[in-house]
Amino acid sequence: MAGHIVHPHHEAVPPRALPWYRHLYLQVLVAIVAGVLVGYFFPDTGKALKPLGDGFIKLVKMIIAPVIFLTIVTGIAGMRDLGRVGRVVGKAFAYFLFFSTLALILGLIVGNVIQPGAGLNIDPATLDSAQIGTYAKQAHESTVTGFLLGIIPDTVVSALTSGNILQTLFVAVLFGIALALVGPRGDRLLSALEDLSLAFFKLVAILMKAAPVGAFGAMAFTIGAYGIGTLANLVGLVATFYLTSLLFVLLVLGAVARLAGFSILKLIGYLKGELLLVLGTSSSESALPALMEKLERAGCPKSVVGLVVPTGYSFNLDGTNIYMTLAALFIAQATGVDLSLGDQLLLLGVAMLSSKGAAGVTGAGFITLAATLSIVPSVPIAGMALILGVDRFMSECRSLTNFIGNAVATIVIARWEGGFDRAHFDAAIAGELPSVEELPEGAIAP
Repeated sequence: MAGHIVHPHHEAVPPRALPWYRHLYLQVLVAIVAGVLVGYFFPDTGKALKPLGDGFIKLVKMIIAPVIFLTIVTGIAGMRDLGRVGRVVGKAFAYFLFFSTLALILGLIVGNVIQPGAGLNIDPATLDSAQIGTYAKQAHESTVTGFLLGIIPDTVVSALTSGNILQTLFVAVLFGIALALVGPRGDRLLSALEDLSLAFFKLVAILMKAAPVGAFGAMAFTIGAYGIGTLANLVGLVATFYLTSLLFVLLVLGAVARLAGFSILKLIGYLKGELLLVLGTSSSESALPALMEKLERAGCPKSVVGLVVPTGYSFNLDGTNIYMTLAALFIAQATGVDLSLGDQLLLLGVAMLSSKGAAGVTGAGFITLAATLSIVPSVPIAGMALILGVDRFMSECRSLTNFIGNAVATIVIARWEGGFDRAHFDAAIAGELPSVEELPEGAIAP
């Protein structure tokens, strides 16, 4: 499956066309619409369907650690060039730092220009800060030292069972380097791990068949529990955030994609099934294994995909960064706090640090915002109660922007490394390669 590139002299596997109703992206889209309708007309039923969404996300998270581990280990050990591993990581972090900062700055600029919170004149003392107590407590417990020590697992095995992506990444990189240094004696183990990765990617394809059920349950719960009516009060903030994220994807990431020689719109079309899944579940982690498989099939080297995608899920959160500065400015404007340029630069600096390490799971952006505001005293943390009701609706946009940003980052870094198969990428983007679901039984995806 993933990582096995078909060369010109190999005979390609002929795809078998699927009937229209069997396409995953269409099934997920229908499920989202059905979930919205159930949640709107039967809110109690919608709330009761929460276990469907939670269950699907748990299924996916169950296989994230082994997929990341196998992809990174086989990629690094198969590459043998350890200097290249360091180059990929260095380029990835330089890219992440630049574009994460750009996203924070864009949020600040749009917040100052549009001023979505201006004129609300809300007294912070009247807000119910008890609602945000849990988030503030989690944010207070998050320290830089704790974050760094948290990357090191208690045991090698616990890195694969704790659900912490960075711990899995840490152990996988070390094990991949060790296996590469073993030399020819490690070839049998490498071959076995490559075979095991095929089985796990097949498992990903099987679990993705449950995606419509998960998206239906998650969306029905969101609309049933929070109600579309909650958007009316803060429609300006939600609309501003969606518009800013759209500008970032189309203009900033679009320009990056153009410079790298591909169209951002065609990439979005290629990943439409995964993007709809992220929209339905409000979690970019739900599509992480599928993203890795699709990027490998589109000609990105396994070693680059394995290193960049999992790392990006913690360090390249463009949507979360836009949200943090925009939401902080909204709270300041709504509560009548006038932030000087110095205050805003402090906010930017704190947000740069606190955004690193926020996982791609639902609600992480809100916790990160709490961490940022707890350090910037001029903005009342109680003001977070203002946006608690609509945060769930902004979570989808955060996750979608993060997801697209990581896909673009992986392709760009693959090109920088020179191992990018351009012909394969163009064929995949154009839909000329069979999808996993279109392959004959037992075939290996190109």
